Amino acid sequence: MKILEFATYPVADSGSSALHAASPAAHAISEQLTLGFVVCALIFSIIFAAIAWCVVRFRRRGDGPHPEPAQVLGNLRLELAWTLLPLLLLIGLFTMTARAMRVADAPPIGVPEIIVTGHQWWWEARYVSTSKANGFATANEIHIPVGRRVLLRIEAADVIHDFWVPQLARKVDAIPGHPNTVWLEADELGSYSGTCAEYCGTQHAWMRLQVVAQSPADYEQWLVTQRGSAAVAKGASAERGSRLFKEKTCSNCHVVDSGSDTGKPGANLSSDFATAIAPNLAHVASRRWLAGGAIANTTARLADWLEDPARAKPGARMPNLGLTPPEVTDLVSYLESLR
Repeated sequence: MKILEFATYPVADSGSSALHAASPAAHAISEQLTLGFVVCALIFSIIFAAIAWCVVRFRRRGDGPHPEPAQVLGNLRLELAWTLLPLLLLIGLFTMTARAMRVADAPPIGVPEIIVTGHQWWWEARYVSTSKANGFATANEIHIPVGRRVLLRIEAADVIHDFWVPQLARKVDAIPGHPNTVWLEADELGSYSGTCAEYCGTQHAWMRLQVVAQSPADYEQWLVTQRGSAAVAKGASAERGSRLFKEKTCSNCHVVDSGSDTGKPGANLSSDFATAIAPNLAHVASRRWLAGGAIANTTARLADWLEDPARAKPGARMPNLGLTPPEVTDLVSYLESLR
């Protein structure tokens, strides 16, 4: 029954495909994939045609003698042809692959702007800044400026994950203790779906993320908003929810601080900064999805999530706190005030 209930939730994946490239790196991968398909289709067609011709030409006809194919021995031209042609084909494919790899996997230059850490089962995104006042953390939603490459550092907090946004970049393993890097760029404004592409446990299928490509002006405004403090809870229900957030031990795992993963305001989010236990909830109301993309960020879905996390995402690490309906309502009011 839980699986049926879970399946009715709207999903974050908009059906993105690696064949619908939206960045220079993804275009290189898509073109190489298309080339491989064409070459394989041609080889298959030639071999299939040759087999069909042999079946027809040398089939037994009634009771007559079975025609025997002429034996080809010592034909140097034929031997060279079926040796050199495949060799030249492989050299060509290797050359094209190397060219695609150079574009899709360019070496890192400078310091990563964003550190993305995979958790079971959500993505943490830390925007790095040399200024302690300017770094901040968010979850499951990465914003980038359109038309500019952004260097990401990919890490993992627990097990091996795999960061993949098919329309924008190649797959990148997220391995505990062994960070990797990848360039992320978008040609057009829009939202691009990503996922974990390495099985990592019960909710691997619901470890999604969104990459939002914005105009440079909108991106800068988003950065300013994220660096600022979350709105103060207003109204009796939201104020009660703020108190419940602490009383119900939510604050043991979550923080509501744009510049902190561990409850220390203004912490510098450097590459060796400790990762979070659970998503930073500063500005959580501005996010489109919750629970690693499992549920839409609406009042009703948020209430369901707080009431019973396992109903929306079986196996989720967030515990059921046994909240009463009034407590759920107050917590929802509080969380929806965090913009």
